[in-house]
Amino acid sequence: MADWLANMEPHWAWLSLGVLLAAAEIVAPGFFLIWLGAAAIVTGVFAWIVPGVADSVPAQLGIFALLSFIALYSARRWLKANPITTADPNLNQRAVRLVGEVLTVTRAIEDGRGRARVGDGEWPVHGPDAAEGSKVRVVSADGGVLVVEAA
Repeated sequence: MADWLANMEPHWAWLSLGVLLAAAEIVAPGFFLIWLGAAAIVTGVFAWIVPGVADSVPAQLGIFALLSFIALYSARRWLKANPITTADPNLNQRAVRLVGEVLTVTRAIEDGRGRARVGDGEWPVHGPDAAEGSKVRVVSADGGVLVVEAA
């Protein structure tokens, strides 16, 4: 082990861990590691300021565990009371975003099944029989299948 690492003051170890956890939140976002990072930073401040804490690893681990629990529990309660809303709830649901669009049938809809042109591709469609080239309107989506009606 490197000499500098073995001789590192406990508060610097906690502060470094806190910064690393906060940076990890940026790389792997999940809104979880930031709270552990905050708990590690506060533990580092405790180890730096409060006499005796720096000499007791069990006390440091206890403080970190307690602060982690408090931070995670508080964040969870706050997020439950104040959910994060998005301006576009269907952002990653392409089929749902197509509702209301008028499409051209590329493979005749027979027995309720066919295909229609969406942009530069084709999607499976489900709806009343329609000839190739006819126009249909998307009324809903069932997984990756568009439910259509005559336009």
